[in-house]
This record gives sequence, C-alpha cells and structure tokens, in this order.
Amino acid sequence: MLYYALVFLLVSIVAAIFGFGGIAIASAGIAKILFFVFIVLFLVSLITHAARRV
Repeated sequence: MLYYALVFLLVSIVAAIFGFGGIAIASAGIAKILFFVFIVLFLVSLITHAARRV
C-alpha cells in the first residue's frame, strides 16, 4: 500500500511539472488517503503483534 501511495505521489509531481493541475491535485489526494490507510493498518499490525507476545 505504501508503494501505491508513492506511485501516486510521483504521478502527482510529474503532472504538476507538466501543468496538469487537476490530475496533480487528484493524485496527491489519493496518495494522501493511501498513506493514512497504510499508517492505520501498520499501527493495528503493531498492536496485534504486541498483544500476541503477552
């Protein structure tokens, strides 16, 4: 999931360089959402892993 967030971020940067503002904004929004989903799933995974060790 982090890979896709980085891909959308790169698409956003390239689109912004070439002047495609709408695509850049949409790609940045998707990248932001995927990054936050990744963070939430990562934290859930850490908590689950810590709970199993106890």
